[in-house]
Amino acid sequence: MADNPIIRFQGIGKRFPGVQALRDVSFDVARGSCHALCGENGAGKSTLGKILAGIYTPDEGELIVDGKAVRFGSPSDAMAAGIGIVHQELAFCENLTVAENLCLGRLPARATFVSRRELLRRAREYLAAIQSKIDPTRLVGALPVSQQQLVQIAAAVSHGARILIFDEPTSSLSQIESEHLFELIKQLQTQGVTAIYVSHRLEEIYRLCDTITVLRDGQHVGTKPVTELDQGGLVQMMIGRALEAYFPGHLQAKPGEELLRVENLSSPGKFENISFQLRAGEVLGFAGLVGAGRTEIAEALFGLDRLATGRVYVNGKPMPLRHPSIAMRHHVGMVPEDRKRHGLVLMMNGRENTSLPTLERFAGLGWVHPAAERRVAKKYFDLLHVKAPSIESVAAGMSGGNQQKVVLGKWLAADCRVLIVDEPTRGVDVGAKAEIHGLIDELANKGNGVLLISSELPEVINLSTRILVLRNGQITGEVSRANASQETLMRLMAGLCA
Repeated sequence: MADNPIIRFQGIGKRFPGVQALRDVSFDVARGSCHALCGENGAGKSTLGKILAGIYTPDEGELIVDGKAVRFGSPSDAMAAGIGIVHQELAFCENLTVAENLCLGRLPARATFVSRRELLRRAREYLAAIQSKIDPTRLVGALPVSQQQLVQIAAAVSHGARILIFDEPTSSLSQIESEHLFELIKQLQTQGVTAIYVSHRLEEIYRLCDTITVLRDGQHVGTKPVTELDQGGLVQMMIGRALEAYFPGHLQAKPGEELLRVENLSSPGKFENISFQLRAGEVLGFAGLVGAGRTEIAEALFGLDRLATGRVYVNGKPMPLRHPSIAMRHHVGMVPEDRKRHGLVLMMNGRENTSLPTLERFAGLGWVHPAAERRVAKKYFDLLHVKAPSIESVAAGMSGGNQQKVVLGKWLAADCRVLIVDEPTRGVDVGAKAEIHGLIDELANKGNGVLLISSELPEVINLSTRILVLRNGQITGEVSRANASQETLMRLMAGLCA
């Protein structure tokens, strides 16, 4: 135990229906440190952070902050004690502006009226503190995920918290935005702020943190200084075994027949004249900075952009871009970037979410055959190692990584010949990431085509047969896997010659 820690967890336990999320967790967090919290999805990291932030109350144990035992009944109680949280999953009033979201609960008012001038002044001040130039008058729901994440960080920092919990804060940020965040965390530390940093990106942990705590299956495995734990040792503590380097098998075979051909795909203000081919057995990577048009192209191919024009062929047959149901009839599936809003129906259970794209297969005379539906859902729950009490568990109660596995499972169950995967391992732990990489490789090995969008350049380089680089809605280059490096891709993404 540390001397004079700012936070002390003593025997913390937390149960949810059907699952013991935390069991007898005890460790200290040193004052002014950047303390990493690591573990697989479902290990209890986010649950512990939410206990500290007042979102959950522990069933057992004691939380000591600054030498005093505390029990927060709400996030406002924790905020009053100087504790804020930056959530992995975004939580906003999407129909309100950025300024209104930033000042919720403390709206500047004169008599009974909100002062719009003061509201905007405060919002600009909060955004400037994290070096963001987001327009505070825009609706939050109209912002891309990356900018929504920045708004959330600004909201947490604006309260003047002395303890900040960062739960996967860079999961939706570009490299440049992430660099700003890292500088901000260092700056806050110089001001005496203690950071608890939850991330699956090991390079971030070793760059920012001085101490690492590992949880596994809701229990405390160990707490060590960063200098005493290399990445291999950390992974072994997290998953209980060594993780071998993964080399995709599909790269050994030659691509087969053309599965997808895109000609002059355009959408006003988003992208223009996008043309490419995807062959059987290929993983085609899309690389680009946030705003380059990667996700917008994927959405257009799946029929989500009514303004998109151009010609798309699947197995040589024209595919209209009018509706996702048309894409699904052509055996095209899409794993979206935002799993909560676009990938799942959160109040449905795992079985129901898995069967959504293929419900007609389990139906006869208007009735769903539950045995067949359960059999398929269990198959993909087992294949993807989804950590949930059962296939009947509600999706909203699963960890972010397990939600992502359910999204992947429903498209695997749909037997798609072409699968678009947008940030497939965002917020996923190292063990689950390796499993997802293996599944993408397996799909390619079976003769499917995969269009992979990822902000993690090592992921794109390792998995892709070849890589298309986008900038400002246009393709700026194509790089083979043999010639791909982070430097080459970054130069193309930035508009420089390779």
